[in-house]
Amino acid sequence: MAIAVPVALSLGLSSCAGKPKGVMTPVALTAQTPKTAQVDMLVATTRQPSGDPATLFSGERDANTFMTDVSVSIPPETVRKPGTVQWPRKLPPDPATDFAVTRVRELDTLADGKAWFKQHSVGGHAFVFVHGFNNRYEDSVFRLAQIIHDSGAQTTPILFTWPSRANVFEYNYDKESTNYSRTALEDTLRILADAPNVKDITILAHSMGTWLTMESLRQMGIRDGNVPSKIQNVILASPDIDLDVFAKQWVEMGKKKPKFTIFVSQDDRALALSSFISGDVSRLGAIDPSKEPYRSDLEKSGITAIDLTKVETDDGLHHGKFAESPEIVQLIGQRLIKGQTLTDSNISVGTGIAAVVAGTARGVGNVAATTLSAPVNIIENPRPTAKKKMVVGDTLAGEQPKPVAAN
Repeated sequence: MAIAVPVALSLGLSSCAGKPKGVMTPVALTAQTPKTAQVDMLVATTRQPSGDPATLFSGERDANTFMTDVSVSIPPETVRKPGTVQWPRKLPPDPATDFAVTRVRELDTLADGKAWFKQHSVGGHAFVFVHGFNNRYEDSVFRLAQIIHDSGAQTTPILFTWPSRANVFEYNYDKESTNYSRTALEDTLRILADAPNVKDITILAHSMGTWLTMESLRQMGIRDGNVPSKIQNVILASPDIDLDVFAKQWVEMGKKKPKFTIFVSQDDRALALSSFISGDVSRLGAIDPSKEPYRSDLEKSGITAIDLTKVETDDGLHHGKFAESPEIVQLIGQRLIKGQTLTDSNISVGTGIAAVVAGTARGVGNVAATTLSAPVNIIENPRPTAKKKMVVGDTLAGEQPKPVAAN
């Protein structure tokens, strides 16, 4: 295991290679620019302003939550493969071949944010993306633009970006930044849920962002007894969460919970590193949902688990498959965001993601999935492992703790 750590670290470092810094300066589209797609998003962040319009925000923390209206241009499909972010090789970006920011507008008040959503509302559907570890501000902006475009999701995109130093050696700083930002995300979700023109909210969180998301939902549950009903769908992609901790977070949300879907992969090298750093404790995103006790317990709890282990992408860490596989990102847009079930009545568990997406048994290459439906006693009966005793089931089967009474 000790040998694998530097390998994973080098992979993580190389994954950022070739990305230029400072792409947030808007570029103008001209009459000569080929037809491009535009993705407008509202960005909320607890990052500290950088003072540089080319980066906007740094990886340091700020006590305030800032809102920005951002528009991203995406080049034609003839020059990019779905599932990829086409980073410019040089600055300024060329919209004909690169992802390019075309508008940045700071929003000063909550009223400005509400007005933005009303103007950009797509049927009252809100889609909140929370990025993961080792992300710059622009990384998360471009990733959300890619997800929205490639998924074809008919929804209003909102990015919550927390202070990541975008350095693979800053894992602990990033983890503490998620804790620092959990109330800000809770407030953002609460404002959306209270808005009369918002009908429903889907949250897609990735990697370490899943911890932040679960903590914010847990706080809502503790404060209110449940998560707001408008938050209907939560998707956790490669969740970097200790299994036992996830179980506690789940229970403390209250009895009424959103529909949960998790994307897992047993070959996720980033989660293997996270497990090593965390004392060799299993991560939720690395389980095999087809095996017991996970299979039965997920089914009882109503969580849908999709196994992406056999999905092939260009990601050397195998950590971003949810966004880089065209089939998976389309699944997110076409079915999950709409709150549809992943299996039809004639599709059995383990038939495969092809059947899930198309409703048939036709293959789409190397994609395998396990879908388990039905509300989360993750591990109802504790089972021993070589490393530690699994007690998640006891936790999830328990009652929500009562707040400590004030003296």
